[in-house]
Amino acid sequence: MTSEDREDKLFLSRVTVTLRKSILDPQGKAVEHGVHSLGYDAIEDVRIGKFIELKVNVPTKQKAEDLTRDVCQKLLSNPVMEDFSFTVDEMKESHGKS
Repeated sequence: MTSEDREDKLFLSRVTVTLRKSILDPQGKAVEHGVHSLGYDAIEDVRIGKFIELKVNVPTKQKAEDLTRDVCQKLLSNPVMEDFSFTVDEMKESHGKS
């Protein structure tokens, strides 16, 4: 293992949290009604969700994914009503610990 492998890297996790399909989405229905009233009849089944970005400072992408998943399961989503998905990308700039 090189010293570079031990340094933390900065990752950007992009999380999307949405209501499960089986859960009524009143906010989505209101938006759907609004777009229809504007004449956009081709728009169907609007769902509203949350988008969250996390900067994660860990040694590997796998650790960033594991940490992001853990935070989503424990804090960012309600497992009874919501689903989540995320992507993790390494940021250009590294942020090693001093």
